[in-house]
Amino acid sequence: MANNFFLFRPGREDENIYNDRNCHNYKFDMSFLKAPMKCSENKARLEGRTVVITGANTGIGKVTALDMSGRGARVIILCRNQDKAKEAAAEIAKETGGAVECGKLDLSSLASVRECAKTLLEREDKIDLLVNNAGVMTCPNWKTEDGFDLQLGTNHLGHFLLTELLTPLLRKSAASGFRPRIVIVSSVAHEMGSMNWEDLNWEKSYDKNKAYAQSKLANVLHAKELARRLEDTGIAVYSLHPGVIDSELWRHQRDAWYGKMWAPISAMFFKTELQGAQTTIYCCVEESILDRSGGYYSDCKERTPSRAARSDKKAKRLWEMSEELVRVKPEK
Repeated sequence: MANNFFLFRPGREDENIYNDRNCHNYKFDMSFLKAPMKCSENKARLEGRTVVITGANTGIGKVTALDMSGRGARVIILCRNQDKAKEAAAEIAKETGGAVECGKLDLSSLASVRECAKTLLEREDKIDLLVNNAGVMTCPNWKTEDGFDLQLGTNHLGHFLLTELLTPLLRKSAASGFRPRIVIVSSVAHEMGSMNWEDLNWEKSYDKNKAYAQSKLANVLHAKELARRLEDTGIAVYSLHPGVIDSELWRHQRDAWYGKMWAPISAMFFKTELQGAQTTIYCCVEESILDRSGGYYSDCKERTPSRAARSDKKAKRLWEMSEELVRVKPEK
């Protein structure tokens, strides 16, 4: 087994790691506002399938990994922090009895993305589901190792490069007769976003909220153009809004004065991580959407994204700029 990858295969136990720790017991039950839960009831099985998920050591990514493993899939979680990744993989494997592996991936480093993809290409026969889940939100004016805005670099450019490098393994899955899927986690925040074409990396001025919205718009545009380019390959592509979730993604907001003031009220309306993972799971296993590649989903239903996100011209322009920025010429 290649370096930086770890495998867990412990026996199943009865405890559920998502019982109390993540499904919070709020004083007021507002769950009817939060999410449909039908995907947890979907009986689809994934034996013999390999699922790769970024950022699955915590939050909805971890819940997604737990669900995929529970369906019989072999799951590979790609994370920056390997200590947390190994802990999460062991917890999931203990719960499901399945094979859960973790690999090193820092999406803010193109070198790390290339190294991770190289390892997977060398050791895997195919990938059946790729879930681009990892992300950062409203962080300070930080840059990636390669000089990109951290939010654009992590949320879009790192995933763009990873997806292109792993596409050959998804094509192998399609060649076997399976319908592989690429699932890109975006956000409703994309509706407030616009592509700052002349200053994608916010060198002139920085607004953390606008930078986040731009990165999420980039996710939807990426899915749109990727679906077009993979139209005749048998690979389906979806983007989605998971909902407003009580997770670590809010850490930069919670530390601010307004975050502390809003916390007691917002807790009633936030989805739990289990609820928030439902649309990702839906896009991974729902059979009825296989012919809806390129669609944008929320609350387990196809939705209409923003006008900017529906632009073929913007999607093509972003693709070409991303191609240049990450220095890769993807397959057509």
